[in-house]
Amino acid sequence: MASLGARDIATIRGLGETAVAVRRHETIRREGQLVDGVWLMLHGWVASSMLLPAGQRQIVKVHIAGDMLGTPSMALERAADTLTALTDGWIARVPLARLRALFDDAPRVAALLLMAVQLERVALMDAVAAIGKTSARERLANFLVDLHQRLSQVGLTQGASFDMPLTQEQIGDALGLTAVHVNRTIRALEREGLIARRGQTITLGDLPMLERLSPLPRRTPWFDPDWLPAGIGGPASDDGAAVEPAPTRAARA
Repeated sequence: MASLGARDIATIRGLGETAVAVRRHETIRREGQLVDGVWLMLHGWVASSMLLPAGQRQIVKVHIAGDMLGTPSMALERAADTLTALTDGWIARVPLARLRALFDDAPRVAALLLMAVQLERVALMDAVAAIGKTSARERLANFLVDLHQRLSQVGLTQGASFDMPLTQEQIGDALGLTAVHVNRTIRALEREGLIARRGQTITLGDLPMLERLSPLPRRTPWFDPDWLPAGIGGPASDDGAAVEPAPTRAARA
C-alpha cells in the first residue's frame, strides 16, 4: 500500500472518463489502431492478445477488475495488442493527456503509475519464462495460483475458490497449449485433489502444493519506497491514507 495526500486521491478518482459497459466478446481496441488512451478495468475480465502471422492468437495478459488496460502501447503510435472482453464488464477510458498532466500536477501518482507498469513488465517476464521453460502442469499451477492471488487482492475470492469464466481454449492461448492439453492437465490436477471444478468456480484444494508446483516465485510489490515523490494535498482521511497503485485504486473507487 502507498500513502497519498487528499489531493492525490482526488486526482486518481478523476482519472477516468464516464464508465461504459462492454459486452462479452466485444473488442475494446484492435492491434494496429492509433493509441490515444488507456482504460481502467472496473468490472469483468479482458484479454490482451496478439495475432501471429499464421493466424494463431497468443493471450499475453488476462485482466481483471483493478487492472489498467493498454499500458504497454503507451510508448507506441499504434497498439501492439488487441483488447477483448472475456465477460460483460465496465471500463473507463483515460485519455493520454490526463496521464501527461499527472507528471506536472501529481508526481507521486505519476510515479505509482510507473510502478504499476513495471509490475506489468514483471508479469510478462514471468509469462515468457513459464511458456518457454516449464511443463503444462507447472504452467497451469502457476496460472491458477496467480489468478487466485490477484483476485483475492480485489475481494473476488471466497477462501480458496474463485470464478474463472475462461474457456479451455482461452487458457491454452494464454499458456501456449492446445485446448486438449489444457483439458488433460486440468483433469490430472483434479484427480490429485489439487483443484476442483463446479461450473465456472475453481477451488484450489491444496494451495501450498500448487505454490510448490509453480516454477515461479510469488512477487511482493513494494508500494511505498523511499524514492517516491511526496504526496500533495495534506493528510488524507482515515479511509484513504494508504492506497494501492493508481490503476487499482482508481478502478475500485
